[in-house]
Amino acid sequence: MAFHNLTAKYNAYHIARNDLQEAERAIEKAYRDDYNQLLPILLPLDSTLAVSVKPQLEDAIKKASIVAERHQNSKWLDNSYTLIGKARLYLGQWDDGVEALRYVFANGRDENDKNEALIWLMRAYVARNDFSNALNVAEYLRQQPLNKEATRDFYLTKAYLHQQRGEHLTAVAIMEQTYPLLKKSLQTARLHYITGQLYDRIGQFALANQHYRSVNRNRPSYDLAFNAGMNSLQNQALLQPGADLSTAGFDKMLRDRKNNDLRDRIYYTMGLLAERRERYPQAVDYLHKSIAAAGVNTGQVPYTYLELARINYDRLENYEGAKAYYDSALVLLPKEAQEYRLMSERKKALDEFVTQLTIVRTEDSLQQLAQMNPAALDRKIDALIEAEEEKKQQLLLKAQEALTASNRPSAADQGTPFLSGNDRRWELYDPVLVNQGRVEFRRLWGNRTLEDDWRRSTKDTRSFASNNQEALAGPGQPQTELAAESAMTQGSAEWQARRDELRRQVPVGDAALAASRKREEDALYRLGKIYRFDLKESGKAVATFNRLLKEYPKTDYREELYYLIYLSLPEQDNTRTQWKDKLLAEFPASTYARLLNQVPRASEPGTVAQADAPAKSYDRVYELYTSGNYSEGLAQVENALSQHQGSTLEDKFALLRIFLVGKVRGRDAYLQAINEFIRLYPDSSLLPRVQEMLEVTGQASVRRKF
Repeated sequence: MAFHNLTAKYNAYHIARNDLQEAERAIEKAYRDDYNQLLPILLPLDSTLAVSVKPQLEDAIKKASIVAERHQNSKWLDNSYTLIGKARLYLGQWDDGVEALRYVFANGRDENDKNEALIWLMRAYVARNDFSNALNVAEYLRQQPLNKEATRDFYLTKAYLHQQRGEHLTAVAIMEQTYPLLKKSLQTARLHYITGQLYDRIGQFALANQHYRSVNRNRPSYDLAFNAGMNSLQNQALLQPGADLSTAGFDKMLRDRKNNDLRDRIYYTMGLLAERRERYPQAVDYLHKSIAAAGVNTGQVPYTYLELARINYDRLENYEGAKAYYDSALVLLPKEAQEYRLMSERKKALDEFVTQLTIVRTEDSLQQLAQMNPAALDRKIDALIEAEEEKKQQLLLKAQEALTASNRPSAADQGTPFLSGNDRRWELYDPVLVNQGRVEFRRLWGNRTLEDDWRRSTKDTRSFASNNQEALAGPGQPQTELAAESAMTQGSAEWQARRDELRRQVPVGDAALAASRKREEDALYRLGKIYRFDLKESGKAVATFNRLLKEYPKTDYREELYYLIYLSLPEQDNTRTQWKDKLLAEFPASTYARLLNQVPRASEPGTVAQADAPAKSYDRVYELYTSGNYSEGLAQVENALSQHQGSTLEDKFALLRIFLVGKVRGRDAYLQAINEFIRLYPDSSLLPRVQEMLEVTGQASVRRKF
């Protein structure tokens, strides 16, 4: 026995433990904390981080396996299996790792070794989001007598479990119990920082500051201390709303040369505080300074773009600007970031939102132009062309300045390619400027093919001159003169062509004006639904729907608008019932009226006859349909939908109604009935069939166009 214990410990197990510790140190060093995110209490078990130390981990498994093969009666057998389990988890070999840890729990001879294996088993479950099994293990361990080291690891793993579940209050309570068991170290400083973040999440800023201050007392790295200081200053300003930003410590940090590569983070925090004090222009200015100060360190930039997007959308209602910032943020934001999915969804909604908003504004402006007399219209169009030309000249000058700056020696030659000679980010390295330029180009010129002389109506005669503009101008001619020569002049053929193009867009005549109003009506309808369903802004949705009803009182969307306004208004709003009454009075037989009618459900407990009523009613309506009595069948199916709302056959009644509507009311009503079914019965087993009907109808419509 003594031989096996001695040989196992100081040969195979000793080498395996050293290999594992070396690998863990390398993994910890390779891991990079993103201080814009809530840091994990324990480092994630990510096999990609273990790629560089795979030889050490495999050697640890090999050496620890020797103990299991040759020294099975050694007291280091449990430790060896636990080590094998850890190494396999680091390598991403989940099943084998979990099996090794379970073996220790089932067959281990030492309670401390079994508890260590269970703590790692709980961590493995958390890494796989198997929270149910992790909680079961935690409950078992809670009842076991644990030594000091096991108690510390158990608390940290359990806090990590609740952090991953979003239970920040529970996680922070467990963390508070852990600190008496910890020594001063970089890891302890990191845990204090995380506890501060958790307190921030639950709104306890004073308690968060206590832990941010504790970071500096536990040997932190410079970045960790810096970010703790930034968060502490931010909380201090929140706790003392009257404090001036200049007295909160930011100026000192900006002047410190050690923070030259962290100035973007400082300006970002200053922007956040200014925004919370409703100083929006100042907030935007600070956030722009943050982007300009980023240089090659772009880790902070996507979060700054997100904040700019939020301010432009929520506070300034600059939707086009918000869309451009969301576009830029998503280019740089890591896909694994918590904000990515939410911001991606909002960006998609804003794309459609800006499209519909542009239609509304464009058609509204064109309708105003249509009311002018010809002379006033020409003057207005000339003013619009002049404004377009001025904007194009500004863009051209910026492009020429950027080209000139790129040809001069600059900071790019010293390894900072994102900065030009005047310490600004070069335009083509700034995603916001690129997106804004793209949007502006499309607004002025539309979608055009990438080709030479794209502005020319007669490309063959001017191509050579266009491609050699600089040579024809001569080396001494200023660039501003080149820009002036490329501008259109009033009275020229190009100017007249542009005037004619704009005049053709003005809806002159009853038919053109009606088409313009229909486009605006449809865009307002879609805009309101985007507010209601995609952006979750019920107040703005109600305002948009009310505008649509005011400007187009006979709109075909009335019944749905009444219903959506009723749903969007808060229950305490006195006008809410008026919209319900309006819907029931004007459209008593509509699908939306049936949804609002409070009738006894056939699914409630009752007699057998009541339970059979929906089936019998369905048979009667179906018989009318098969016999060709479509009008009577439609009347009865709409009545049945009201009577049997909530029954198991409700979606079958709705499907039968689609067929009857198509027979009685025509194709448009048929398509509307299909869309209503898709919206009202998203979980129905009949949904694939209805979607197929919609697809077939759309394909048939396309074929008729040809």
